[in-house]
Amino acid sequence: MREIEKALKVMKVKEFVQVATANKVGKPNSAPKLLLKIDGVIIYFIDYSIGKTAENLRVNPEVSLSFIDINSLFGYRLNGKVEIIEKGKIYDKCLKELREKEIGLSVERIVKGVQDGMAHKDFESEMPERFLIYKVKIEEGCEITPRGVIKRENS
Repeated sequence: MREIEKALKVMKVKEFVQVATANKVGKPNSAPKLLLKIDGVIIYFIDYSIGKTAENLRVNPEVSLSFIDINSLFGYRLNGKVEIIEKGKIYDKCLKELREKEIGLSVERIVKGVQDGMAHKDFESEMPERFLIYKVKIEEGCEITPRGVIKRENS
């Protein structure tokens, strides 16, 4: 199985992924973003804080995603270009999918909170009304084994 396919398979079970960007002079920024869906080599993220990540992507659309499969301890990095979606048909479709995902995440958090005896305020969640969608087209990926061996691939 190719490295990008392996990475996307691992990513599908993640809720949040670290998204690294850089501004026009190369200053880095990394922030977790909500993974909405994966469609082939296209990944859709939700940015509900709209800060440095958005600023950076407006001047430099390159992005790097990183995460680990905690079971195998294999690490993955995916690089690609971002299209920022703020309105239109894709935005509306993603909004509907986000609301469905939001319900699922809320139910999971409430059930876990009740099981763990947490206070009600500890497992409440609320998404803001305004957010951006990042449509990432993956261009390259790599897999890093627990022994540090790196396997690279371009899409």
